[in-house]
Amino acid sequence: MTSSTVSETRFGHPKGLFYLFFAELWERFSFYGMKALLILYMTKQLLFSDDMSIGIFAAYMSLVYVTPVLGGIIADHYIGYRKAIFLGGVLMALGHFFLTIELPVFFYGSLALIIVGNGFFKPNISTFVGALYDEQDKRRDSGFTIFYMGINIGGAVAPLLCAWFAEVYGWHYGFMLAGIGMMLGLFFFYRGTQKNVFQGKGNVPDQKIYDKRFLGMNKGQLVWLSAFLAVPIFAMIVRFNEYEHYIVWIATIAITGMMIYIYRSVGSIAKRRLLVTAYFTILMALFWAIFEQAGSSLTLFADRNINLVGMNAAQTNSINSGFIILLAIPFSWLWTVLIQRNKNPNSAIKAGLGLFFLGMGFIVFAMSANSVDAFAKTPMWYLFVGYFILTVGELCISPIGLSKMTELSPKKYLAFIMGVFFSASFYGHFFAGKIAKLTTVSEEENVFASGIFGQITETITGLTSNFTGSNQAAFEQLYQYVSVYAVFGVLTAGIGILVMLISPFIKKLMSGVH
Repeated sequence: MTSSTVSETRFGHPKGLFYLFFAELWERFSFYGMKALLILYMTKQLLFSDDMSIGIFAAYMSLVYVTPVLGGIIADHYIGYRKAIFLGGVLMALGHFFLTIELPVFFYGSLALIIVGNGFFKPNISTFVGALYDEQDKRRDSGFTIFYMGINIGGAVAPLLCAWFAEVYGWHYGFMLAGIGMMLGLFFFYRGTQKNVFQGKGNVPDQKIYDKRFLGMNKGQLVWLSAFLAVPIFAMIVRFNEYEHYIVWIATIAITGMMIYIYRSVGSIAKRRLLVTAYFTILMALFWAIFEQAGSSLTLFADRNINLVGMNAAQTNSINSGFIILLAIPFSWLWTVLIQRNKNPNSAIKAGLGLFFLGMGFIVFAMSANSVDAFAKTPMWYLFVGYFILTVGELCISPIGLSKMTELSPKKYLAFIMGVFFSASFYGHFFAGKIAKLTTVSEEENVFASGIFGQITETITGLTSNFTGSNQAAFEQLYQYVSVYAVFGVLTAGIGILVMLISPFIKKLMSGVH
């Protein structure tokens, strides 16, 4: 551990961690505040169909997590973490404020601004956290868990406040509050740079390359111009989201090609570790595909089929983040105690636990149908229990995954690999949209109503697909939700068990990284 790392600490961690903590807290406040409103804003205010709303939501959320790959490359080679984070924050703030203007060009343009901005902000602030610690510093997992708590304080408070403003004063006030949150995030980050708590880290990697001019502009100016020129492109992709699968193929080919290039250019140990980064990325993509029903189908499920008490459907998006606030410090303490006793499970086992608990959480959502009333409404406590269980799963896999990427990645390509890890959310949200569309009622036969899937659904929910009576439509919608949750819950829990069984093999590939 370097002397600077020891002297510039607060609560046992580098001071810079806490400035990044508050910058990320307010950035996530803006992001999750807007996210909580989006699906309901489209279905209730813009009067989009469920299918169209879910398609736009999935495209927006998936693209938000593919742009970090590009943002990581640009920061690595040209502008550094600091300039990338600031550019991303400005773009995202503009996106939130423009959502207050109810015109199609501003609606899709606002989503595109946030997509591009997040690409610069998200991977680089997380990589910046890793840069604050030495390579063998055992505080890394604990530091990332604290950082993750900051994310979720913003995620817990934002839906409550933004949804309240939207309900009392109007949708646009909720979006404006989200924009103010982003501005506060930029303020905290700027304060950190002024106080020099980052100790020279995150600056331009090569000043000569940065200063080299093209068309009369240096690299920073070119990046700003390119970022704004990319906005209408992403706006069109969100608008015509039915063609997004082409973007998925292009992104997959590009990421795979770059990973192969890196694999061929590094040593044998780095090769094995690189394979593990790909493995963890795939597991995270599966995790987010199931977990991210929260912003789309679970929000609509809460709105239509849960007896809500004390909060509206948009505000239920705060439940997960609220539990993380309660559990993040105990989990950080737990990993520390287990390390001291040499009983800390390795990261591969933690990933399996994360998937297992995620599946069990969705099984609980499905089980709520056993207590359904005559109006096709289920008790709210199932929602809280399900969120609690899947939050435990999230704390096992997500912050630990962030930490392991900074340890397993070749240093030269660190921000890029971090971007690849965030691309798991791109794939996850893309497939989350496909899963969410299975919850919409249509004339097509429900694939989960017969065969082994039908048996799983009936066993867990107590329901069959045969409904009669005055509330038939409401029960049909309920069945669509809980059948999807039951089947995917069982599949995910089963995969989690498999991941734990093969963890010894993955541990060997990690070559000393725990």
